[in-house]
Amino acid sequence: MSERIREKLSILADAAKYDVSCSSSGSNRKNHNKSLGDAGNGICHTYTEDGRCVSLLKILLTNFCIYDCAYCVTRKSNDIRRVAFTVQEVIDLTINFYRRNYIEGLFLSSGIFKNADYTMERLVQVAKKLRLEHKFNGYIHLKSIPGASNELMHEAGLYADRLSINIEMPTESGLKLLAPDKNRNDMIQPINYLKNEIILHNDQKKLIKKTPMFAPAGQSTQMIIGATAESDKDIMLTADKFYKDFNLKRVYYSGFVPISNDKRLPGLGSSVPMIRENRLYQTDWLMRFYGFNVKELLNDSNPHLDLDIDPKLSWALRNLSQFPVDINKADLQILLRIPGIGLQSAYKIVQGRKFQKLNWEHLKKIGIAVNRAKYFITCNSHAYERRDLTAMNIKQYILSGSSGKNIKNNPYQLNLF
Repeated sequence: MSERIREKLSILADAAKYDVSCSSSGSNRKNHNKSLGDAGNGICHTYTEDGRCVSLLKILLTNFCIYDCAYCVTRKSNDIRRVAFTVQEVIDLTINFYRRNYIEGLFLSSGIFKNADYTMERLVQVAKKLRLEHKFNGYIHLKSIPGASNELMHEAGLYADRLSINIEMPTESGLKLLAPDKNRNDMIQPINYLKNEIILHNDQKKLIKKTPMFAPAGQSTQMIIGATAESDKDIMLTADKFYKDFNLKRVYYSGFVPISNDKRLPGLGSSVPMIRENRLYQTDWLMRFYGFNVKELLNDSNPHLDLDIDPKLSWALRNLSQFPVDINKADLQILLRIPGIGLQSAYKIVQGRKFQKLNWEHLKKIGIAVNRAKYFITCNSHAYERRDLTAMNIKQYILSGSSGKNIKNNPYQLNLF
């Protein structure tokens, strides 16, 4: 690798780190006829569900940009060194890194130079040449450019496994404040177009077996949190709307990283705590897989997530009247709402109680977090007797890892907290 390419790689890989929306794929692109690569098991830049660590070449095509978004390190007013890869340089890097077993795919984003179509056309060229000229069947994630034409978006879907368009701010007012040159509709239009095209291709696939794949891993988006004053409720209501309206695979939440003294932004040193990101992802998971409505978890009375405890436990403590639940009688949807019981554990409970009534020993073997769940369930055993506890008692017991004996003997101790 030449020194010039190495320098570009250092600059453009570092600039790409602020985009977190390239974790999982779900693609099933297969290797055939001695082509290069195989994305059959999915791809991510950290770990897959089965524990494999896999890697992407994650870079920007360029850090030149015509926009001056206050939160972005590549904004045009920022005094940084500007570089750009050619289409062929990105292709060569991807192929060479893949052959050396450094990566299993490519995540390609870009600053916007000249205009949206000019930038998007070059992103598409990279994917198209990798697929057609180099027979590359590894994972490709392209960051779609808001405002690009439908023709380019369609072509991108034919060659990329996943497409994503960042909506950037949770609310339109936040976007107008920090990126007044951008239009929310320019982001919504291609997301909606891709949704319809994915549905159309999936329907055609059922009728015509040789229908070409179109963005088989779907599309995702990302929001920056903490750059503006939106509450967790505002953030998750936006995420819920995008899941329902556009069939997104994932919404990603990226904590704002202070990069300037712009008066519109939080001051330097006021980074969003990682735990807030984690709580948002946990809430997202509860909405998508556990049957929770966003307004059950976040509403006008509770606009912010509790940073001390996870959102499922927080909901349960606000709804103690719904507990305890008999583990041997409750249906699956109720089981999924019990703190300490995950998806797999809930299904195991439903299957296990077909053969016998479950007790605490059974539940421990199934793998539920008994120290958390015991406050909310009963079973075919009296090993743990549920006392008439307040939400504050239970929260303190769980946070301290205590059985509650010391606090029970001195209830006034809780007043300190």
